[in-house]
Amino acid sequence: MPAPRLLWPAEVEHPRAVALILHGGKARSRRPVRPWQGAVLRMAPFAKAIADAGDGQIAVASIRYAVRGWNGAEQSPVADTLLALEQIEAKYPGVPVGLLGHSMGGRVALRLADDERVRAIVALAPWVESGDRPRSHDGLHVLFMHGNLDRMTSPRASRSMATAMAGLGADVSYESVTGESHAMLRQASRWHRESAAFLACHLVDQPCRTPAS
Repeated sequence: MPAPRLLWPAEVEHPRAVALILHGGKARSRRPVRPWQGAVLRMAPFAKAIADAGDGQIAVASIRYAVRGWNGAEQSPVADTLLALEQIEAKYPGVPVGLLGHSMGGRVALRLADDERVRAIVALAPWVESGDRPRSHDGLHVLFMHGNLDRMTSPRASRSMATAMAGLGADVSYESVTGESHAMLRQASRWHRESAAFLACHLVDQPCRTPAS
């Protein structure tokens, strides 16, 4: 049976915060995640961008799920991510966490939005289903970024979730990335830069940037 792995692309001896990166996956699959798969490789530049934006104050972790699928009611990557949060808490007690997830990873992050260890979330082209309920807690900051040409996950569902979370009191921003698709490749540097700046702003009080129009 495959097991999830918590990796540390950027470690900091005494971090003020930890950013946890959540990769995408499939609706159903019990095949193990491999490090060379596109969903995993796509997230590496985000780790570097966050480390750079954090200026030595943010440790960056990434999870490699045990299996590739969400798998219905099993919500396989959610259990893996909860385990990762426990490992982070044991390593850095009381340090706030930011979640950055793409596609299925975005769905995982939004599923854990009511976990008070999580101070900020960046949901990149998140997979949102009609049955997914909004979650939040006091002091949560959330950035949604979604390409308007995305055909894999729904920008409309993403925006609806953003609105619902704002209704619960979360500080929510929604950014439509014009001309961009699900893979986030056409304007890759924008995705990296703005998501990293958002986490640095809300995790370690770096100056907040105004998103590009």
